[in-house]
Amino acid sequence: MDKVIIDGNSLTLEQLVKVCRENVEVELSKQAKEKVIKSRKIVDKFVDQQKTVYGITTGFGKFSDVTISKEETKQLQKNLIMTHAVGVGNPLDVEIVRAVILLRANALSKGYSGIRLSTLETLIEMLNKGVHPVIPEKGSLGASGDLAPLSHMVLVMIGLGKAWYKGERMSGKEAMKKAGIETVELTSKEGLALINGTQVMTAIGALTVYDAVELLKAADIAACLSFEAQNGIVTALDKKVNEVRPHKGQIDAAVNMLKILEGSKMTTKQGELRVQDAYSLRCTPQVHGASKDAINYVKEKVEIEMNSATDNPLIFGDTLEAISGGNFHGQPMALSFDFMSIALAEIANISERRLERLVNPALSGLPAFLVEKGGINSGFMIVQYSAASLVSENKILAHPSSVDSIPSSANQEDHVSMGTIGARKAREILKNSRNVVAMEIMAACQAIDLRGKEQLGKGTEIAYNLVRKEVHKLEEDRELYEDIRKCEKLIASEELVKTVEKVM
Repeated sequence: MDKVIIDGNSLTLEQLVKVCRENVEVELSKQAKEKVIKSRKIVDKFVDQQKTVYGITTGFGKFSDVTISKEETKQLQKNLIMTHAVGVGNPLDVEIVRAVILLRANALSKGYSGIRLSTLETLIEMLNKGVHPVIPEKGSLGASGDLAPLSHMVLVMIGLGKAWYKGERMSGKEAMKKAGIETVELTSKEGLALINGTQVMTAIGALTVYDAVELLKAADIAACLSFEAQNGIVTALDKKVNEVRPHKGQIDAAVNMLKILEGSKMTTKQGELRVQDAYSLRCTPQVHGASKDAINYVKEKVEIEMNSATDNPLIFGDTLEAISGGNFHGQPMALSFDFMSIALAEIANISERRLERLVNPALSGLPAFLVEKGGINSGFMIVQYSAASLVSENKILAHPSSVDSIPSSANQEDHVSMGTIGARKAREILKNSRNVVAMEIMAACQAIDLRGKEQLGKGTEIAYNLVRKEVHKLEEDRELYEDIRKCEKLIASEELVKTVEKVM
């Protein structure tokens, strides 16, 4: 992929990931430029006519009834950015900052915001040249959009704030100068156009939902390794069982697991060793499948939001109108991210239960805690503790943020979404869940060795060999945190999934 052309309507999740993680360049389409120019002319007309339009010739929020003169518009926009940049906490990761810039540029390119073309092109130039504003992670209510964090993005555009450039943190002014980008003097409507939107929550959520799709694939692989480690009954995965309850995710999970396990000599059929398995094995398609359906729903909502105009007011060129509405309200994303949090937490929940069955000798029939010389060696005992800790933390984090609201701006903005908090929580749950799945994979490979490794499935053989390149069988106690990290990296880098998919 050489470049991503943005027009406000066709940006995909995959393109966003390319821009954020592989630094693919971005360019504005010809049609988008024309729409932006047309929209700007209308704003200039409103200013010249001194027409009362929110955020253009008035103050903001509770100050919407205060009229601003033409001469004061530039100071109004600068003051807006400076006073709204009140974020706190750790800086957002650079890949998220890149997503924020890309999504804001894409929304502005729709031509409903009234920004100058030159200002929008400055934002895109920052992205292409690697000027990454330092954006604190906390401070957004999720309506009116992500005002505080987006203001930190704009600070750098006007030569204020802080930024990362070529791995070094410096003033925004210095970063822009070193990158050869001219700073901007904002004029009427522009400050508001740049900060009144849902791009921070959507950026965090978009990268999280992309990673969630990959994690669910890895979770299927982990479950299959656990099936073999416990001589699991594949009859429960039968097509007939799942087609009479035709949830797409459930059917897909069962089909995928059967493909991964194809040819395995370590699985069993109903009645060979036992009549049925515990729920954490037998119900894997039902649990994984429900999460797959949830994540696919969230992905659909995120891709809509990625290509939406979330500004206020919106400028409609055909009718020469500026309409104040509520597209900045993050509720569609807030509910989606709370849903994603629950879906990801459940993946960790069932993964930890499979892990517990592997380390518990009363359930596995294997040496206690998956080590042959127990007593002097603790083996995987505390691996399960760590997984249980992460699962418990997820349960707290999965409490929905969208059910909360605090009035702001003297009750003018009396219902907010808290969607950005929801996005951040979902990302933390993703990281925790990925580590739990990594622990299950590591334990399952150890259990397969202790069981007496025979022919594994078409996919699990590949996965086992990949893990064993990084993590050797545990003969005696050693530091395990590095082993966990290596397994987690195999998932996060997509190496595990892509390697297995090649043989499917």
